[in-house]
Amino acid sequence: MDFYGFYTGQIFDAYEWMGAHYTPEKTVFRTFAPQASRVELLLEEKTVPMNKVYNGQFYELELDGIKAGEKYEYRIFSGSGYTDHADPYGYAMELRPMHKSIVCDPEGFRFNDRDWMKKRNAMKNKPLNIYELHAGSFKKPSDAPGVWYNYEQLCEVLIPYLKECGYNYVEFLPLCEHPCDESWGYQTTGYFSPTSRYGTPDQLKKLIQMLHENEIGAILDFVPVHFAVDSYGLFKYDGSALYEYPNNDVGMSEWGSCNFMHSRGEVKTFLQSSANYWLKEFHFDGLRMDAISRIIFWQGDERRGVNSNALDFVKNMNKNLREMNPGCMLIAEDSTSFKGITADTDKGGIGFDYKWDLGWMNDTLSFFALAPEKRSEAYHKLTFSMMYFQDENYLLPLSHDEVVHGKGTIANKMYGTMDEKLSQAKALYMFMMAHPGKKLNFMGNELGQFREWDEKRGQDFCLLDNEKHRGFHEYMKKLNKCYLSETAFYEEDYESKGFEWADCHSESELLYSIIRRGRKNTVIALFNFNNKAKSGYTVKLPESYSNAKALLCSDSECWGGTVANMEKIYQLNGSELTCDLPAYSSLLIKLS
Repeated sequence: MDFYGFYTGQIFDAYEWMGAHYTPEKTVFRTFAPQASRVELLLEEKTVPMNKVYNGQFYELELDGIKAGEKYEYRIFSGSGYTDHADPYGYAMELRPMHKSIVCDPEGFRFNDRDWMKKRNAMKNKPLNIYELHAGSFKKPSDAPGVWYNYEQLCEVLIPYLKECGYNYVEFLPLCEHPCDESWGYQTTGYFSPTSRYGTPDQLKKLIQMLHENEIGAILDFVPVHFAVDSYGLFKYDGSALYEYPNNDVGMSEWGSCNFMHSRGEVKTFLQSSANYWLKEFHFDGLRMDAISRIIFWQGDERRGVNSNALDFVKNMNKNLREMNPGCMLIAEDSTSFKGITADTDKGGIGFDYKWDLGWMNDTLSFFALAPEKRSEAYHKLTFSMMYFQDENYLLPLSHDEVVHGKGTIANKMYGTMDEKLSQAKALYMFMMAHPGKKLNFMGNELGQFREWDEKRGQDFCLLDNEKHRGFHEYMKKLNKCYLSETAFYEEDYESKGFEWADCHSESELLYSIIRRGRKNTVIALFNFNNKAKSGYTVKLPESYSNAKALLCSDSECWGGTVANMEKIYQLNGSELTCDLPAYSSLLIKLS
């Protein structure tokens, strides 16, 4: 290992030397504990003192006869006694509440996805439709607590569903090992260990291999800001604040976890090696990085100023990850107005490919929660995001955060009766597809689910036995496939020529029209967000067209609506398009 690079935060492969490295002949254990007085390796049947190596801050032990699957941990002695810790660089861990690390055979699984890896890219001018997933509660083999599909079994139920529904990427909520199911993986104890809830590292690799074989990309939610306080984890690893701040004022997060001290080279090395590990060794196609506002500003509070050390860390990490893993995508979950999130680092940016547009999400959902008579005053909540959509490469999220903790599901956030809610949710999702930016939808939203997400339960696929929810689901599948196939939705996603308002000034009637252009085709999406039907809605087009073909109507009879034939509700006359829009509906038309 490059020790100078380790201490200065320049290397991305520390996991290749640190941790437990198994061969049938011998296994070498290594850990970094600079403030420890001594370290012992605790195996299942014996405890063995470890040897100081290099400058005395690293401990190493080479043993014969270790088997893959054997459990171990480190007993680390300091001035205050000793604490037993899992290996920070361990490749696997026991199922909670147990916490020992597990020796892994690196030769267990070999990827065979070279073609996918060579052609993958960040999808800037291509369709990116992401299904956000919590692996333990998508579907469950049993209602019993603590029973989940393993990674391989998840392949069998997830992949056909993604293809059927029109999602070409899946984003997994954190899969690093974590002690508490209710944290959904956001409070981590094993930064190199896939959670054992769902199986082994080899089984996770097989899941990703199978996704790639089916032309589906895989994104991992990654947490570079804070870690769990469990005593066996990183917390006071060698008796000192090795990974965290020594001062609790900045050291403790709002979630009761420890903030990483990003100014330390060893911490930088640890985090960027972890990020690179998931991309390189598991062939994830991207990372969605959580809580980036807490990296940009101290404690995420703009009033406290920019956290320059953390910001420099993430810039350097992003630059190198993209160079080391061609075609990967890096996504920021960031709620700030800080500029340059998706600008290249050599142009002064932070180097992400995409930024979640949380402003769009909040404005849109708050609009749909209003009664129709109050929407005229809030009309431009739906137009405001178009004022800034070119500032960054935005991704539109309707994520897990919006369907938990009393917030209501996406469908249930809509105003009105159940039927009105489902009608508006259909129109909302077409608005999302017509809006510039890539797309993300959390599992269950596509069912029109009214029950909030609960990590202990599978999604309510039983809703598909209900005609109205089945119609909603069929509509969502059709809409997703329109997005994937119609190049006007994505070819010029971040260019001014790719988007134009046909109508954004029908405040009193709550009508909107959006034109999207690709390199060779054009679509127009028309919306009525009023509870009254609109007949003879005429929109002036920026040029004359000879043909108009209806692609999708959210109020078609086939998904429980009122329109028997969508071809009969509109008429094109050169540069004018006239249509009849039912209440709470949308219409998508291709122009040529």
